[in-house]
Amino acid sequence: MPSAYIKGIGFYVPANIVTNKDLERHMDTTDEWIQERTGIQERRYGTRHQETTSTLGTEAAKKAIANAGIEPNEIDLIIFATLSPDYYFPGCGVLLQRQLGINKTEIPCLDIRNQCSGFVYGLSIADAYIRSGMFKNILLVGAETHSMGLDFSTRGRNVTVIFGDGAGAVVISATDEHFRGILATKIHANGEFAEELAMINPGSHGGVHAADPSIYGYNEAEYGETFISQKMLDDGMIFPNMNGQLVFKNAVAKFPEVIGEVLQASGLEKSDIDLLVCHQANLRISQFVQKAMGLRDDQVWNNIQKYGNTTAASIPIALAEAVEAGKVKKGDLISLAAFGSGFTWGAALIRW
Repeated sequence: MPSAYIKGIGFYVPANIVTNKDLERHMDTTDEWIQERTGIQERRYGTRHQETTSTLGTEAAKKAIANAGIEPNEIDLIIFATLSPDYYFPGCGVLLQRQLGINKTEIPCLDIRNQCSGFVYGLSIADAYIRSGMFKNILLVGAETHSMGLDFSTRGRNVTVIFGDGAGAVVISATDEHFRGILATKIHANGEFAEELAMINPGSHGGVHAADPSIYGYNEAEYGETFISQKMLDDGMIFPNMNGQLVFKNAVAKFPEVIGEVLQASGLEKSDIDLLVCHQANLRISQFVQKAMGLRDDQVWNNIQKYGNTTAASIPIALAEAVEAGKVKKGDLISLAAFGSGFTWGAALIRW
């Protein structure tokens, strides 16, 4: 049985830098308030009408493929993780395939919707496929364009200040070197608090999950008319919402727990970790996890200060940046961990 390893990696972020001071022009907030609560100083936004989730993902994918030293047509599966797809359907995987110029190879494209945990979930899927022998070179992309769907008023500031745009990608390939590659992955979910970190509207739920469906302002049409309503538009119900305190409480508990699971599965200890790359949700969460794991500053990579929370893209962006900075060398033990909407969470352990 072959092992799966990261053969190539790359990331791409838009050129447009948006600072906390820039956001002060649109909502009642301050640079100090944002940094104190999140650690974020700036983020990147895609260029309107030019960049979107699939185009950002394509740029990251090109870098990962070049870094792997292979040609695009050697990819035999695409896995695309995002919560901000170009279209409601089809998914971004086929758009990426077309933009890479490999649609004529007719390889399968798999789109996954696990939000902040999307990259770790995708890594777990790719690992299983490689080990099964079904595929040889899998392109896994995490990409987001949050800026196109945020509430840039004071009403939406608690969510809007956190998120940014960007993409990261890896080529996961088969190897007979069993001492390296993906050692273990663990993924979990618990839907009890699904609506506490969510973008509920527009959607096809028709109010089924609400105690009082009338809150969405549906009319009396015989068919349809439930995807979006005027009340949703008027009341700002089409933007993401987050119960920050609940998310923080669960994240700081689940991060160390799931990292412990992959360490145990591999017969390793916390002290064996050379670098921990957590999903960049909030600098305070990352610092809490670092302390709980007993890791030094040089054993953790954080870049939320520059890019904000890029959900499915945050781990591959951070990992690619760490690789570029020379923080990762062959033989290092790398731990990846994520927690997000759903709630979903997971971790991976990689011998580089």
